[in-house]
Amino acid sequence: MLIRQIQPSDFAFISSVMDEWWGGRQVSHLLHRMFFDHFSDTGFAAVEGEEIVGFLVGFQSLSRPEIGYIHFVGVSPAARGKEIGRSLYRRFFAAARERGCLEAQAITSPGNAASIAFHQRMGFALLEGDGVEEGVPVALDYSGPGQHRARFSLPLAQAVFQVTRPQAD
Repeated sequence: MLIRQIQPSDFAFISSVMDEWWGGRQVSHLLHRMFFDHFSDTGFAAVEGEEIVGFLVGFQSLSRPEIGYIHFVGVSPAARGKEIGRSLYRRFFAAARERGCLEAQAITSPGNAASIAFHQRMGFALLEGDGVEEGVPVALDYSGPGQHRARFSLPLAQAVFQVTRPQAD
C-alpha cells in the first residue's frame, strides 16, 4: 500500500464512493473539491495497485496554526482491518508536526461508536462539550442545526508516527 498526497483528480472517485463506504449514509455532501485543490499537502490517499482504498482530508488551522484539523477520513469496507486508517492518521500527524502544529483535532458523530473507539485507540481524548448525546459529550450544532459532534484532541508530542514491524529474516 502506498500513501500519497491527495490530488484534485482524486475528488471524483472519492466523492462517488463515500456514501457506499458509509453504509448508505449520505455523507458525500460534507466533502468539497476545494479540499483537494487547496489542502492537498495535508490530505492523503491510501492506494493499493491503482485503486484508492482510503483517504484523509486535513489541514493546518489558519486561525490557530498550532492545530492540525482532520476533517474527513474514509476507508473502503473491503480494505478495513489493514491499519489503513491508522497509517493515514500517522502520515497526517507527521505533516502537521512539520508545519509546527502541536495538536491534532478531529470530530465524529456521537452515534459512530466505531469512530469514537478508533480515535481513543489512537490516543485522542474526547473533549468536553455543551451537551451529551448517546452518552457522549458533544458540541451542540457543531456541523449545523441539530448536527452535534463529538470532538477529539491529541497532543502531537504523544502521537505515534510510525508502525514498527518485525522484519522477516
